[in-house]
Amino acid sequence: MADTRQADTADPGAGKKPRSVRVVLFALMITMMLAMLDNMIVGTAMPTIVGELGGLQHLSWVVTAYTLATAAATPVWGKLGDMYGRKATFMTSIVIFLIGSALSGMAQNMGELIGFRAVQGLGAGGLMVGVMAIIGDLIPPRERGKYQGMMAGIMAIAMIAGPLVGGTITDNWGWRWAFYINLPLGVVALGLISAVLHLPRKRSKAGIDYLGVGLLTVGITSIVLVTTWGGTEYAWTSARIMELIGIGVAALVGFVFWQTKAAEPVVPLHIFRSRNFTLMSVIGFITGFVMFGATLFLPLYQQSVQGASATNSGLLLLPMLGAMLVTSMVAGRVTTSSGRYKVFPIAGGVLMITGLYLLSLMDTGTSRLTSGVYMAVLGLGMGCLMQITMLVAQNSVQMRDMGVASSSTTLFRTLGSSFGVAIMGALFNNRVQDVMSERAGALGSKITEQSAQLDAASLAKLPVAAREAYQHAVSAGTHSAFLLGSVIAVVVLVAALFVKEVPLKGAGPKAGESPADGTEPVAPLAEAV
Repeated sequence: MADTRQADTADPGAGKKPRSVRVVLFALMITMMLAMLDNMIVGTAMPTIVGELGGLQHLSWVVTAYTLATAAATPVWGKLGDMYGRKATFMTSIVIFLIGSALSGMAQNMGELIGFRAVQGLGAGGLMVGVMAIIGDLIPPRERGKYQGMMAGIMAIAMIAGPLVGGTITDNWGWRWAFYINLPLGVVALGLISAVLHLPRKRSKAGIDYLGVGLLTVGITSIVLVTTWGGTEYAWTSARIMELIGIGVAALVGFVFWQTKAAEPVVPLHIFRSRNFTLMSVIGFITGFVMFGATLFLPLYQQSVQGASATNSGLLLLPMLGAMLVTSMVAGRVTTSSGRYKVFPIAGGVLMITGLYLLSLMDTGTSRLTSGVYMAVLGLGMGCLMQITMLVAQNSVQMRDMGVASSSTTLFRTLGSSFGVAIMGALFNNRVQDVMSERAGALGSKITEQSAQLDAASLAKLPVAAREAYQHAVSAGTHSAFLLGSVIAVVVLVAALFVKEVPLKGAGPKAGESPADGTEPVAPLAEAV
């Protein structure tokens, strides 16, 4: 591939002010917040949306359309950034996300909302990847640890504040503002990025690998639909699920084969020759599997068994998210000061296994303090892994592959979350239904026939005996789900043991020098702003 590059300004090094650095990071954090908050805010508003637009039978597609579009677009955005320049690609993804947000807010029926959510998801696929890749471009890996706490903080804030913000907006301004709220934040981010961030432009003479994009999209879409529909819309052994599995496997096998032939592959397979990159992809997949499974079942357990309020459901995760934030900040600082990082994936694997096993011990008599301590242990483990996986993955590739490395790592985590919710959810639902049948007979089976996850209103209407049976059933379901998670998390520890501690790249060699390892130098942040 032949690239020609032009600087955005005549003097990219002019105006090297610390304030500019902070402005760039502030804009990136706003964009990251947009990507993480959206589904949580919209999820809280969904009952109101259905009440106004109708179409309850299509409710799941509001989330599924967004998830599918995001997952399918993620690797494409990463590659486009590598080929045509990070800044323009990133700003384009923000614009598409904002257009989708505006259209979703104006939807007049459920069909329009589903379509507009797909548009929004296409843009969202480039938001997180853009943030990670730009940080990877601008900040040397040795210094990148300093900013891990910021990213972990944004994640924790989004998970805690999402339901609260969504409920407040819906109650006071109406559900349409759950989408419109993205517009002012996105415009601020666009303005700051346009004015302050200056990166080299790229023009690739190679064309886009449309066949590769098509095969990857079909494969990812099939996987997400299998994990979304399996056990809910269709039985796991149904013809529709089997068809999707067959299509997905065939598409992904074809994709891998084609990537060895394509002139400019969407996902260059040579990045997987790096042991560390491959291991980080595996660890990221399992981390996503465990994390989203935990965030699904912990609030359910605390609301159904411990009697916590659903209104403040985000606050129920505070012990886990707080521990994750603190550990991520400490890991970042230690990595920056010492340049060593292998200890964190290993410690994260041990703590994750321990935390999940402790959570599997919870029953109807477990206090909130005890469950909070168990959650904190899991949070400590995830804090050791969340940002380190991206840091090591980016450190394992050359600068020209920074986008695809970031997008691939993000995609593996996204797919892991889909599998985690599906597999742990199926195990939970089956266990709840079995226990309800054992303890409440035919009434128990009827109660959980439609859904094993009852809301607070439905739970309050149950007879006392049925309610107690359901609490035991939820406790048994979470036990099975978290026990499975602890077994799966062993893969993280095994993978971490094989990580090779390659020295983190610094700010790059001096002018005219080449790095000893043959990789491309990393530009200091100040030179790009």
